[in-house]
Amino acid sequence: MRIALFATCIVDAMYPEVAQATVRILRRLGHEVIFPEGQSCCGQMHINSGKFAQAEPVIANHVRAFTSTEWDVAVAPSASCVASLSHQQPMVAERMGNDALASEASEVADRTYELTQFLTDIEGVTDAAADLGSYFPHRVTYHPSCHGMRLLRLGDRQSSLVRSVEGIDFVELPLADSCCGFGGTFSVKNPEVSSAMLADKVRTIQATEADLCTGGDASCLLHIGGGMSRFERTGRFDGAPDVTAVHVKETSTTDAQGHTTERLTTVVGADDDDHLTPGQRGTAPAEPSRTQSGFRVGQAAVHLARILASTKDDPLRVPSEGAEVSGGSLR
Repeated sequence: MRIALFATCIVDAMYPEVAQATVRILRRLGHEVIFPEGQSCCGQMHINSGKFAQAEPVIANHVRAFTSTEWDVAVAPSASCVASLSHQQPMVAERMGNDALASEASEVADRTYELTQFLTDIEGVTDAAADLGSYFPHRVTYHPSCHGMRLLRLGDRQSSLVRSVEGIDFVELPLADSCCGFGGTFSVKNPEVSSAMLADKVRTIQATEADLCTGGDASCLLHIGGGMSRFERTGRFDGAPDVTAVHVKETSTTDAQGHTTERLTTVVGADDDDHLTPGQRGTAPAEPSRTQSGFRVGQAAVHLARILASTKDDPLRVPSEGAEVSGGSLR
């Protein structure tokens, strides 16, 4: 199969190693990978800010780049950007009265897949160790991005593949479905709220005692890694000294007669109790836990493509093995 790599602008500019890992995975499966010249931003940043007129030429550039050469499917290491292609680009083009662009954008979007979408739905990969040779003997937790969960509806595609890597010690992330606070321009326009949400997310990651936090969106991982790095340096989250995030959580209870009642409740911040099982809540540890005593030094964020690309012959190193960490991200 001839696959067009949709690298995304943030990966191209900040994390080129993620694009390289994606190419290695696809070539390992026997595919030809090409890189359409001229690709840049998908326009999501403009669209999310309501700048439809400014987004139109960006969308046109993406369509032009991916219709200028022949390919079977396009693959991107980003749920957020793939979601933007299908959920935003045609809509914006139509709003701007450009029906031809809307049609072309839809055609490109229909053949574009997020990496784990392609691996599971098209290639039928269910065991990363057996099918990809993936090997990573380290403790890892996983953050699902909002767009991956709610727009692409990836379900457990990403986490299942990461779990199936040989040697991995996978630990569930408490309150995993809570937003990390990035939200693209949201983090710029609402820094206090964003930082408060980030603080909650990093606390839950720290509680897992994982070496790394992985995920499928470089933007979220940049935000999370930056938060971990900043707290490690300063002991605080600048921009949110007096703000606490409030999360809405859906819970359900079943009575003796089998009747289920569902209710929405609010969770203020991410208390230590959120990291414990019901039987443990309200009990004080004999010694200060790592959550209470401060953030774990050495934790970093890394895209799941790099874990899936890691093999016994060419392993991805972690900080304890001398790997470089920059801005909280594994390099």
